[in-house]
Amino acid sequence: MRSSDKIEALWKIKIFVLFLRKFLKSLIRRRPRDLLLVIGTGVSAAVAPGIPALCSWRSCIEAVIEAAEQLEVLHPGDVAEFRKKVIKDRDLLVVAHDLIRKMSPRTGDTKPNFFQDCLMEVFDNLEQHIQNPVVLQSILRLMERGTMVLTTNYDNLLEIFGQQQGKPMESLDLKDKDKVLQWARGHIKYGVLHIHGLYTDPCGMVLDPSGYKDVTQDPEVMEVLQNLYRTKSFLFLGCGETLRDQIFQALFLYTVKNKVDLEHYMLVLKENEDHFFKLQADMLLHGIKVVSYGDSFKQFPEYVQDLTAQICKQRSPDADRVDSTTLLGTSCVDCAKRKLGENGTDPPKRIKQSDNGPVKS
Repeated sequence: MRSSDKIEALWKIKIFVLFLRKFLKSLIRRRPRDLLLVIGTGVSAAVAPGIPALCSWRSCIEAVIEAAEQLEVLHPGDVAEFRKKVIKDRDLLVVAHDLIRKMSPRTGDTKPNFFQDCLMEVFDNLEQHIQNPVVLQSILRLMERGTMVLTTNYDNLLEIFGQQQGKPMESLDLKDKDKVLQWARGHIKYGVLHIHGLYTDPCGMVLDPSGYKDVTQDPEVMEVLQNLYRTKSFLFLGCGETLRDQIFQALFLYTVKNKVDLEHYMLVLKENEDHFFKLQADMLLHGIKVVSYGDSFKQFPEYVQDLTAQICKQRSPDADRVDSTTLLGTSCVDCAKRKLGENGTDPPKRIKQSDNGPVKS
């Protein structure tokens, strides 16, 4: 089969799959500016599968432990103990928090510490590992239309890719109040809020709410952030443990009332039907509709791409306003002018735009 025939056949298959694939109408009818994307490790794993640390929290912690061993910043006994915890403990966020504490000063202050050195070792040369940018392209397409983005990830794959596409990407963390307020009010179009901080910033990485007391105890910041959860539709991409994340809970869940009345969305892998439908029922209590993107992680990028295409089809309110001159034609404009003349009324002056401001003609 010729290559052109193969391409044509693949397109036919894609069109057929699109025809069969169903999306929630309540989701695809959302305008991009009404959405807020929450990006988890699944996005990074899809984009850079060559970096095991990006695949899951467990893989990330294991990679950090290995880096700590190689850099000799963690006692061999502690290395062995943490490796056991990663295997046995269900709450990996607690394990990660304990790991940070172990590599921090005994005063309890998390800065300075060796944890960021380990992360820098793990995430070195990220831009060279971007293999499948489909999901990032979809996210940027939504951001162009006003969708906001926050992430629990330490990596900055989205910002790296966006800058390569000529977008003025900006990485933000919760330590900068002014920036957070600007972002939350929609004034930083290509801003990505890292609620755990960023691996490149030695002062911004935290895993529990105590590190963000200045934020969680600031009524202005908390009101603006929680208002997002009340007024936007959050779309969780590649998120497994996000709702159990202590910082996410502190920022958005603890004090937002009547969550069951909200409408958010979460894309998940449907490996087991019983687990999937139980998760659906549980998440509705948080106002979250759980949606399956398929039974294989390989389906995730294409699903996000197709979903984005559906959402971006939505017309803006301005596009729905119909000008009578467009609908009725120029002949009716002439009729209107004649009517105005018959009634002794001059036609309204048109406004021309010049370099020095509007000029009547």
